[in-house]
Amino acid sequence: MMEIFFETKDVFQLKDIEKIASKEKGITSMSVKDILQSLVDDGMVDTDRIGTSNYFWAFPSKALHTRKCKLEELQNQFSDYCQKKKDLEESTKQSKIGRQDTAERAALIKELSALQQKKDHLKTEVDKFKECDPDIVEEIRQANKIAKEAANRWTDNIFAVKSWAKRKFGFEDNKIDKTFGIPEDFDYID
Repeated sequence: MMEIFFETKDVFQLKDIEKIASKEKGITSMSVKDILQSLVDDGMVDTDRIGTSNYFWAFPSKALHTRKCKLEELQNQFSDYCQKKKDLEESTKQSKIGRQDTAERAALIKELSALQQKKDHLKTEVDKFKECDPDIVEEIRQANKIAKEAANRWTDNIFAVKSWAKRKFGFEDNKIDKTFGIPEDFDYID
């Protein structure tokens, strides 16, 4: 499809491209529109609407310019990455200074790992007793209070619906309880 534009260096309408693509390049005219749209989306073909017609064009100079810009961008990225690599290698060399394997260093590393294990063990101990923390206990009390209020509110709602059903339909309490699965000892939470 791009060869059509590059060879002719001309501006086309969709119907012209469909004719040329099917005759010269063997592209079915049904798929020309989709191919052309994907080329427009990729920025390889330019389009513009003039009046009621859409015009399409792509010149070799633009493609060359696009490739040059992309090449320049990639070269800049490559040089940036090379510089980063050099910086990291230098940083690695600097960090290795003073880290020679000595008996003192091995002893310190061993002590560090022992202290980290002790810290982890103490953290698990603290987590065991976390439920006794006064702040957490107070949060649980508040949550229980809210849950109790909500349960009593729903109990109120159930009693209101039962009383409405008795008045409206003349049902008895035990019949309503049995139908809706309400236990006999159903009451407010103290």
